[in-house]
Amino acid sequence: MARIPIEMPKLGYDMESGRVAGWIKKVGDGVARGDVIAEIETEKSTVEMESTASGTLVEIVADAGAELPVGEVIGYLDDGA
Repeated sequence: MARIPIEMPKLGYDMESGRVAGWIKKVGDGVARGDVIAEIETEKSTVEMESTASGTLVEIVADAGAELPVGEVIGYLDDGA
């Protein structure tokens, strides 16, 4: 059972932080690579964040409204291995 961190993405060359606008998936939901899992708000827009891995969403670290630096962990997937 491997935990895969979900990190705040860098959505622009000058982006230093982002805000979790909301989670599309909830804890316990299965996630396939490419599924939209959350919405991330930048200074310029709100962007759908796609999962880079498959698994089950097991923990949300950053709730909706939380602002975090790029690269900070916002949640975890379990790959079931």
